[in-house]
Amino acid sequence: MEFRCLDECSQCCIEREYYPTKKFGKIGVLILPDEKKRMEKLAKENNLEIKILPRIGVSEDRNSTPTKILGYQMMGIEKNGNTCPFLDTKSGIKSPHNGFPCKIYNDRPLACRTYPLIDSDPITLDEKCKFCKEHKTADENLNSEMESLLRIKEQMNTQYPSIWRFATEIGEMEDSHQFESGWFLEE
Repeated sequence: MEFRCLDECSQCCIEREYYPTKKFGKIGVLILPDEKKRMEKLAKENNLEIKILPRIGVSEDRNSTPTKILGYQMMGIEKNGNTCPFLDTKSGIKSPHNGFPCKIYNDRPLACRTYPLIDSDPITLDEKCKFCKEHKTADENLNSEMESLLRIKEQMNTQYPSIWRFATEIGEMEDSHQFESGWFLEE
């Protein structure tokens, strides 16, 4: 079955999840280092404020903070971290599938181009995607998504012995007592 966005769905651009646990807060859209300046430029061109935080860092020494950032994350515009700043929820214009349109669709980050693929072994479909929930499979029309995922994996590959994850301290108010902030060494 061929993957396609379902009618009136923009869920992947709205909902953010806690990862790997609530302690780390919600994650934003993965932005690779070479995409960061482009996202900032696109935000300025669209008169938008965006918040980009670190996501994954590496270091030679586990007793120091990261010396190199492998990935950043663009946080959502809502206080709880949801809703991509580039999702047009106000103009009334609809995308071809009648969802909210992306203001930068042709220039969107690789992570957005990868969706609904999830990097696991084996690669799977995101269970939160409405299409994937409904159809349970998609075996056609995912070539560009697979290409994007492979490009991300190449850039995340590292020889550094210490890998760090950044805690955003962003999420639902009722979970705030669990949030941490800053860098944490992956165990």
